[in-house]
Amino acid sequence: MSKERVFATYHIETPYDLEFAAKVMAGEQSTGTFIAVPGETEELKDQHAAKVVSVEELEQVSTPSLPGSKPPKGEVGPIKYRRGKVVLSFPLHNIGPSIPNLLSTVVGNLYELREISGLRLMDLELPIAFLEKYKGPKFGIEGTRKLVNVYNRPLIGTIVKPSIGLTPEDLRKVVRDLAFAGIDFIKDDELNANPPYAPLKERVKAVMEEIDRVADKTGKKAMYAFNITDDIDQLERNYETVVNAGGNCVMVSINSIGLAGVAHLRKFSEVPIHGHRNQWGAMTRDPYLGMEFTAYQKMCRLVGVDHLHCNGINSKFYESNESVIKSVKDCITPMFDGYTAMPVLSSGQWAGTAEVSYKSMDTVDVMHLAGGGIIGHPGGTEAGVKSMIQGWEAAISGISIEEYAKTHVELKQAIDKFSK
Repeated sequence: MSKERVFATYHIETPYDLEFAAKVMAGEQSTGTFIAVPGETEELKDQHAAKVVSVEELEQVSTPSLPGSKPPKGEVGPIKYRRGKVVLSFPLHNIGPSIPNLLSTVVGNLYELREISGLRLMDLELPIAFLEKYKGPKFGIEGTRKLVNVYNRPLIGTIVKPSIGLTPEDLRKVVRDLAFAGIDFIKDDELNANPPYAPLKERVKAVMEEIDRVADKTGKKAMYAFNITDDIDQLERNYETVVNAGGNCVMVSINSIGLAGVAHLRKFSEVPIHGHRNQWGAMTRDPYLGMEFTAYQKMCRLVGVDHLHCNGINSKFYESNESVIKSVKDCITPMFDGYTAMPVLSSGQWAGTAEVSYKSMDTVDVMHLAGGGIIGHPGGTEAGVKSMIQGWEAAISGISIEEYAKTHVELKQAIDKFSK
């Protein structure tokens, strides 16, 4: 790892020669423009220009992935669009250890270049200076486990359902049932933050009264991630509302408040930050646009996200199981030889998805969230929580869920309800 340069890996598509396109990218994002200008000396370029590290041809296609590209002048015959892997490096002294300016540098205007018919940021390699400024997750996997006192299995959690529309008193009843059911983790839906019909302050009061009451009786205090997403000034006030009431987790929509917003929250937060990636599809769904989760999660971890959503196996969304598995492995791969973030599995999850999740991910260091899979369990909320734990017990033991269900009624009920 270079102490002085940022390395960015891309997959690109272009009607031009790949080497030429890579040089255009490097120039656009450092010292160059479409024409030579006064002041662009060789000395300046030597000190500040981005460099093309490598170019690897992958394949050719006949149809562009994105609109708006223009082939070279004088090109005749069918246009061939070349795909390749490009690695560029940028001097750290161009930007300093600043994630907002890092993004302006490594992607910036690249998506708009007419020489490009497809571009995706795949990975980043960052100098240690970024770690010196951005301290990463304050809790991560181990800190979160310590707070909820759960080891050797995933944290079992849920999302409040209905996602939106519950009054604080309605919410109180839902949380009471979940806490008494022995659940580890509960979160607000990303749609529900500080709405006029149910202000955050009132929801926090109702939720924490129930969680504390149950903790006094059972000795187990569930972790509740309150959605504090808002404008930056209100973000801090929302955080204080939560912690002043004894709350033990906050949630933010990362793409709504921005990475700089998360970094600001990390400076003063004394509870885990649960990172929801809603709007992620706009950044990644097209395979030749946006960025890969590998690059995204590194920036999320740097700014302090402790838990990061990765979708789930066989979810209701478009993302492939292979992509989900890779995302989980990205989150638990130590960064800068140190910290990790807890991957969050959600979307269409139930007890039966534990088996394939464990087999494919080979880890219990995940937070497994099931909304309908717990709250919609035919035996009730408590049975829903038990079924999720039983699903993981079976998976970790290497026993099929069908076999395990023969002696575990809650798992059997879940299979009958959700496997159809």
